[in-house]
Amino acid sequence: MLAIEQDTKQSTSRAAKIKARAFAEGFDKVGVVRAESLEEERARLEEWLRRGFHGEMQWMARDRESLLRRTDPRLILPDARSVVSVALNYYTPHEHRDDPAQGKISRYAWGDDYHDVLGAKLKSLLAWIKEQWPEAEGKVCVDAQPAMDKAWAVRAGLGWLGKHSNLITREYGSWVFLGELVLNLDLEYDTEIVEDHCGTCTLCLEACPTNAITEARVVDSNRCISYGTIELRRDELPELITANQQGWLYGCDICQDVCPWNRFERPTTETAFEPRLNETSLPLLRVIELTPDEHAARFRRSPVKRAKLHGLQRNAVALLVQANDNKDSTFKI
Repeated sequence: MLAIEQDTKQSTSRAAKIKARAFAEGFDKVGVVRAESLEEERARLEEWLRRGFHGEMQWMARDRESLLRRTDPRLILPDARSVVSVALNYYTPHEHRDDPAQGKISRYAWGDDYHDVLGAKLKSLLAWIKEQWPEAEGKVCVDAQPAMDKAWAVRAGLGWLGKHSNLITREYGSWVFLGELVLNLDLEYDTEIVEDHCGTCTLCLEACPTNAITEARVVDSNRCISYGTIELRRDELPELITANQQGWLYGCDICQDVCPWNRFERPTTETAFEPRLNETSLPLLRVIELTPDEHAARFRRSPVKRAKLHGLQRNAVALLVQANDNKDSTFKI
């Protein structure tokens, strides 16, 4: 009995210390949960893939092993015992320019690449943990790694899954980046799940101009402006996207902009998320004129680089065509 009590006190102390250090690294919310298979979440992901809602993101459905790795941290770290889930506020109090000659950038991509920012903080946290407990081993996960960020955040009590499918926190709304640290340490686990506070609100479903949110918490990527302007590698955007682009050059924030919970937004303390060159939109003609070297220099370590130069210029042309009343544009890539 004494040994059990000592183990419990040790895990409690470890969890508390790790959380305190995570806050010191700059994270805004932290939770710790048991590393186990996400069975229910896997079933929902499999159904989403079966319906073809991943569009042309074939890497998401490449093989069964890839799917299992996304839903079981023990396939990332064989001795995994705990998952530390973190959230980092990225809201900055700036607005888009209301100018048809400018293409709007999604808020998450105004500053530096969040993969780099969160990744560095989590690596620093892991290094500190290894100093405290030499037996510790861990894996850092930030979106690109095979982990279901939103599912872990919900389990860890950071927030709830909104009807637009983004995590919503009571303190920062949905303007948060998520990441995980998978550890081989036994820790005290958080058990409180945040209640779903969306209620009967359907503003995000109603505001989406392409009806990409087919039902609460289900997004059809094929209809999504963010997917079309970022992930889709076709030479031309689908007509459904171009007809409803509404000035978006890279990504789309419509479903988050209308969310009532985002009235609780707070400016982030992370300066890396401030808009680069004070730009929240880009001049469309300038985008079309970009050379590969200029593009590489301008968007180095920026999320915007994911669309590639061709994709960004394709999106700009589509917006210019709309600005010219859908007549053939005189600008060619």
